[in-house]
Amino acid sequence: MSYAGGIYDVIVVGAGHAGCEAALASARMGCDTLMVTINLDMVAFMPCNPSIGGPAKGHVVREVDALGGEMGRNIDKTFIQMRMLNTGKGPAVHALRAQADKFLYQQSMKETLEKQEKLTVRQGMVDRLLVEDGACVGIVTQTGTEYRAKTVVLTTGTYLRGKIIMGELTYESGPNNQQPSVKLAENLRELGFDLVRFKTGTPPRVHKDTIDFSKTEIQPGDEKPKFFSYETKSSDNEQLPCWLTYTSAETHKIINDNLHRAPMFSGIIEGTGPRYCPSIEDKITRFADKEKHQIFLEPEGKNTKEYYVQGLSTSMPEDVQIAALRSIPGMENVEMMRNGYAIEYDAIIATQLWPSLETKRLPGLFTAGQINGTSGYEEAAAQGIMAGINAARKVQGKEAIILSRSQGYIGVLIDDLVTKGTNEPYRLLTSRAEYRLLLRHDNADLRLTEIGHEIGLITEERYAKFLLKKSLVEQEIERLKAAKVKPVQVNSMLEAAGSAPIQDGTNLLTILRRPEITFAMIESLSPSPFELDEEMKEQVEIQIKYAGYIEKQLGHVERLQKMEKKRIPKDIVYDDIHGLAMEARQKLNKIRPISIGQASRIAGVTPADISILLVYLEHYNRVTAAKG
Repeated sequence: MSYAGGIYDVIVVGAGHAGCEAALASARMGCDTLMVTINLDMVAFMPCNPSIGGPAKGHVVREVDALGGEMGRNIDKTFIQMRMLNTGKGPAVHALRAQADKFLYQQSMKETLEKQEKLTVRQGMVDRLLVEDGACVGIVTQTGTEYRAKTVVLTTGTYLRGKIIMGELTYESGPNNQQPSVKLAENLRELGFDLVRFKTGTPPRVHKDTIDFSKTEIQPGDEKPKFFSYETKSSDNEQLPCWLTYTSAETHKIINDNLHRAPMFSGIIEGTGPRYCPSIEDKITRFADKEKHQIFLEPEGKNTKEYYVQGLSTSMPEDVQIAALRSIPGMENVEMMRNGYAIEYDAIIATQLWPSLETKRLPGLFTAGQINGTSGYEEAAAQGIMAGINAARKVQGKEAIILSRSQGYIGVLIDDLVTKGTNEPYRLLTSRAEYRLLLRHDNADLRLTEIGHEIGLITEERYAKFLLKKSLVEQEIERLKAAKVKPVQVNSMLEAAGSAPIQDGTNLLTILRRPEITFAMIESLSPSPFELDEEMKEQVEIQIKYAGYIEKQLGHVERLQKMEKKRIPKDIVYDDIHGLAMEARQKLNKIRPISIGQASRIAGVTPADISILLVYLEHYNRVTAAKG
């Protein structure tokens, strides 16, 4: 028997990193939003690594923030260590990474959700979707309560038919021994969705007081930390160090001697695991020639003794885990507080989604996060904010917001998923972005704040500050272009910097283009009349130094945008297009690309197929125009 629980604009199922962003975006855009989660104590939980950011992932957090999302603000409030990685390389690969106090992170995000207007947060297990006239119109919980809405966003993480695996022990469970969602997974199959079985894992946690840190290397945070959110200007958070150690020959022997008990080799694990975050047993097997692997010991929070053993993800039996831990320098007498484990779960094959993250099979239903086959909190948050935005815009009768590959890593992530699919848990990497010189950590606001403001997630106050920053950066670049210096004014500074002297008068912009010259050096010669903060100065320097490369990439983007602008009507019948290869026809029917650009990225669709498609579209558009 069903009971009426209420009517909303948008319902979000799940309160992990995708669910939080989806629900906040929808509510902040003015939609009455309901968030339903299995356990309110697990909001924004970090079942694996208690950290945010890193290569590509840190870029994504900045992009979520530039759109008006919450992850950046939340980690800035709750970090216990902040480090900028890859500082010895170019700005395209600079990546911010924060160690989180996982308990404070959860608490802070929960407070934000509870304070948000137009957002109702409820605990409950969702058993099935309500479907009427071929569209999703709500959910039904385990207690029989019906909640109705114009759109539904599923962000179920690793809970769908979740199964914990440790040695020969297996049992149905979500992460950290939470209830799994079984009936909803069955309901999705009944509705005709194709699901795939994936696997992820987590390492053991150990007691701080049983670690001998004298045998490890300290990894401190940055003295002057940078932040994820453009709104965070300072922090008095106390930073805690992480510690580096390595596996030993004894560790490798223990693992090798017990491989017959490893679920991934014994056949107990059926799901496909993440290639870029392998278990220790997988690493030792695949890289048998390596004498040791890095192990990072990371605090889980300020008020806990638990340490996360990064690099030792495992599903080996408990006795093997303890023996392996105690074979690592600094952990000879360590006490394990929680076992490592693997978790298998169901995920939707993401090619069943439009680029808006709405499902093709069931209008009104959106999916985001690990249910779409990704791994990582940051990838989940990115999909969450986009699904929340597009679910809200569908309610409002507006067009979906779809970011291109040249606008952000979020665009790369979603395009990869819906166009190519993934046969393993997908992780964002800088190498996946062909325009990574444009998609830098420093310029996410310049790329995406306009969009965040247009959709109503960036406040007028923040937008005014953004416009001022943009204007001051442009004015300073123009000033440096106009400001000329004579050899006598600049050559001693150039000589001190190991740079060639100038013979004639030169503008300051040309001098700043030299790799060895910094903006600070230019400032000492000619102070700026504008009030520039550190971010603005960094922006001026990067835009000037990399102008040639940026211009080249922008030219390439412009050419490809013409392909993206050539839209493909949803009702096109690919079987009617003569000359298309059979494989191309099958793939195009399956993916239903929205543009020629997307079609060109589908594996199996050749340039010849694209040419035939372009000719057909020209004819199709002429006929349609004549009829209309």
